[in-house]
Amino acid sequence: MITRFAPSPTGPLHLGHAYSAILAHDMARAAGGQFLLRIEDIDRQRSKPEWEAQIYNDLRWLGLSWDGPVMRQSERLPAYSAALETLWARGLLYICTCTRRDIAEALSAPQEGADPPSGPDGPIYPGTCYGQDRLGLTFSLRSDHARPREATLRLDMAFAAGSACEHHVAEGGSRWAIQFEETCHSKATGWNAITREQLVSDVGDVVLARRDMGTSYHLSVVLDDAAQGVTHVTRGADLFEATAIHVTLQKLLELPTPTYCHHRLIRDRDGKRLAKRDDARALAKYRAEGASPADIRRMVGL
Repeated sequence: MITRFAPSPTGPLHLGHAYSAILAHDMARAAGGQFLLRIEDIDRQRSKPEWEAQIYNDLRWLGLSWDGPVMRQSERLPAYSAALETLWARGLLYICTCTRRDIAEALSAPQEGADPPSGPDGPIYPGTCYGQDRLGLTFSLRSDHARPREATLRLDMAFAAGSACEHHVAEGGSRWAIQFEETCHSKATGWNAITREQLVSDVGDVVLARRDMGTSYHLSVVLDDAAQGVTHVTRGADLFEATAIHVTLQKLLELPTPTYCHHRLIRDRDGKRLAKRDDARALAKYRAEGASPADIRRMVGL
């Protein structure tokens, strides 16, 4: 078993981070496996060296040790670029110039007042640039053109789903779908299947490369988990829906699909999920007030 903890150095670790890190660490140690650490710092504007240093201090204070060197996403840009080249050459990506406002307006235009459809990556993209890009650079010509380096690139999910999904025979008949195993989510434990139709309608054309980053969370996390040999991905239940994107990319790039554990979220007294802006629940503040690592474990229900 190989697990990992992959925080972003954009703020202090809080109780939710502690729960996720301890859970992944203890799972690996109990199985005689490895616990790895990855710093997800592709957001260069928000990532700060002082926050990264505090991550190390907080984890050591909690009594957690990691195996091998720390992986840093900012040092893996060539790997992300190579994967984008592969997907571009296969005609699976297209250029998008839409702003968030453009997308919101396009989604609200047909039915005024109705909530726009939402997926694991936010509002489901309406395909505005899909037609424009196809007209300017058809599929047959795409592989002959160099991938644009300073552009936002989206995954053509209709095309990608057809390539990623496998034929499965289940109750109710056969279907084309991707599958992954879930071990923690209270409502989805066991094998989960997402059909080709669901990938198109409920996920849509997600961004795989942002103009200012050269990659995206979805692409980098898939490539990094594979590079580190992670067998069990342990993360919050808020990322459960995004697993459909990640397994699709694993199939397209011929990478192994790990087992997933989407654990419960640590919330405040009002039931609100903790975020990095919740400095009052930062581990460093608990530590400064005299709390012990054992106290933190009790606070998060371990």
